[in-house]
Amino acid sequence: MGRIDLRIFTEPQQGASYDTLRTVAKATEDLGYDAFFRSDHYLAMGDADGLPGPTDAWITLAGLARETSRIRLGTLVTAATFRPPGVLAIEVAQVDAMSGGRVDFGFGAGWFEGEHTAYGIPFPADKFARFEEQLAVITGLWGTPAGETFSYTGEHYTLTDSPALPKPAQAKIPVIIGGMGAKRTPRLAAQYADEFNVPFQSPEACAEQFDRVRRAAKGIGRDPEELTFSNALVACVGATDAEVARRAAAIGRDVDELKANGLAGSPDEVVAKIGRYAEVAGTTRVYLQMLDLQDLDHLELIADRVMSQLG
Repeated sequence: MGRIDLRIFTEPQQGASYDTLRTVAKATEDLGYDAFFRSDHYLAMGDADGLPGPTDAWITLAGLARETSRIRLGTLVTAATFRPPGVLAIEVAQVDAMSGGRVDFGFGAGWFEGEHTAYGIPFPADKFARFEEQLAVITGLWGTPAGETFSYTGEHYTLTDSPALPKPAQAKIPVIIGGMGAKRTPRLAAQYADEFNVPFQSPEACAEQFDRVRRAAKGIGRDPEELTFSNALVACVGATDAEVARRAAAIGRDVDELKANGLAGSPDEVVAKIGRYAEVAGTTRVYLQMLDLQDLDHLELIADRVMSQLG
């Protein structure tokens, strides 16, 4: 197993203030993790109370851009339904500049109808077509040379003589696309993505989907090795069985289920499971979904006992 990057991935819609996220992000940086990521949702899921209420993904990352100095910052994944593409391109480019070029842009079509109706956000039927146009617009704006303008005419979005400003700090903001769609998702990943992510699937299912993306890349003459292949998996690690059980209970999950579907158990068990993703699917980056944001000892244990074994 070569080096595996470990990133921290949070779900603040389940209940987290900006101050809580800042504390986790600073611990992420201090403990040597590669990145701090968050979801982009406005409504809690399941039986979580969601208090004190949602925080906006890009406002959060703008704040963290100024309060961290090393870790990369991003979303798994920004919902295309929430923001017009021109506005989103400005926001992400600004956060990239505020961070000194540390943003990764995870982007998806959007799916959770309830959060749209709760906050008066349109939930269109043709989400994927809009998502595809947004990818073209956002990457087109960022990629337009300084001093030139960008125009685009699509079915859903039209831009005329945009100055395509501001520019990101990075020459190219890495774009992350993910999911299990069998046809359109691999096609768009081959065209636009720097990283392809599969969340919450087995190593075997990930291998199949990664292979679809690799074939799609080859089909348009792109080297699949240009892409980073990553997974997002729930983490529940303990130095003892009792500690694993306590952490599982704290997030309302069953230990056996977590061991089957996530990264759970002792540090050595988790290292072995990550190794399985690397061996079977070619994973080189893992997003650890941390569902108890008060448990900073969990982050420390994983850094000390898991990350230390992953190169």
